[in-house]
Amino acid sequence: MNRQFDGKTAIVTGAASGIGAAIARELASAGATVIVSDLDLDKAQAVCDEIATQGGKALAFAADVSDADASRALVDFAVKETGALHLAVNNAGIGGPSEKAGDYPLEGWRKVIDVNLNGVFYGMRYQIPAMLEKGGGAIVNMASILGSVGFMNASAYVAAKHGVVGLTKAAAMEYAAQGIRINSVGPAFINTPLLSANLDEETIGQLAGMHPIGRLGTAEEVSALTCFLLSDRASFITGSYHLVDGAYTAQ
Repeated sequence: MNRQFDGKTAIVTGAASGIGAAIARELASAGATVIVSDLDLDKAQAVCDEIATQGGKALAFAADVSDADASRALVDFAVKETGALHLAVNNAGIGGPSEKAGDYPLEGWRKVIDVNLNGVFYGMRYQIPAMLEKGGGAIVNMASILGSVGFMNASAYVAAKHGVVGLTKAAAMEYAAQGIRINSVGPAFINTPLLSANLDEETIGQLAGMHPIGRLGTAEEVSALTCFLLSDRASFITGSYHLVDGAYTAQ
């Protein structure tokens, strides 16, 4: 059994389902104590219960990443309950309205930026000092393929994810010499319960056809890359943006 994260504490935001839940499960299976954070505490607890049945360790915490105080409380909880923070995945995000830039609702813009960009900054703002106290750590920020390409009617999401990539690069340079590695991951369209619940089969098929590989990605495929980047096997990788996109951006 792979126990590469034994003795480590990890925070994963947006971890009640989809990509976040897959990352939480994989980290726990490799020995980490995972703080499963989400707006929905009941669903976060359900992921923790699932992890426990597999012999792992996880604690649920309700937090709104767009609230700086909540992000600080999340880190404080991790340190209080486990004694340290070593790993973090800033994964929580929302899609936002579908509208052209000239008609985009202002409140929708604010909410997407608050969650998808400010939420990543708030996370790192408190995760980094906690990691420095223990001599270093590793962070993965969940960007998107839309951190490098555009997409119609999604200006706020595209702007936020481009921002996450830039924020990751800047922070990685600032803390590389202090033992904290920070990378971003850019998934394409991933087959999660959220996607299947909001789109019909025809639309999902159309999305799959946009990827040269001919299908949607899975949460586990994103998790595999994320956990590699968090591990010591990626010790010389920092400040990078890594795609999981079935050749979507190669077109």
